[in-house]
Amino acid sequence: MTNEEVTRLLRKAYGDEIETVMNYLTNSIVLDGVSAEEVKESLETDIQEELDHARMLGERLKQLDERPPASMDFQARQESLQPPEDSTDVLSVIEGVLEAEEDAIETYRSLIDAAEDADDPVTEDYAVTILADEEAHRTEFRGFRKEYRSD
Repeated sequence: MTNEEVTRLLRKAYGDEIETVMNYLTNSIVLDGVSAEEVKESLETDIQEELDHARMLGERLKQLDERPPASMDFQARQESLQPPEDSTDVLSVIEGVLEAEEDAIETYRSLIDAAEDADDPVTEDYAVTILADEEAHRTEFRGFRKEYRSD
């Protein structure tokens, strides 16, 4: 893989993080019900972490003489993370978060490989750090899913 692959993956990850911020924020606002509170709080906490990821990725792109994507460069893809019609359907949001986290984990693993191939230890280190956060989010939401499925 080339530096172009590193740049492509950095840009993809940046856009994904921004889209995740938007969807987490929207879902944290629209979910209703007592049982939704813990998931809403988790989403609200994760918003800042996802935004921090985007900032790291954007700054890395700048360091590589690239421009982070802006809104006109962006293509939304997180269909499963759209707010549910039924604002009490917390499980659909949990499933959407898990799908987004799986996609992020796959992207960061690819970025680690691409950065290693390109002899770019800084990008590799960023990707490893963010990957750990995404895996922790996945673990948390797997726990939520277990709780909701046992009800």
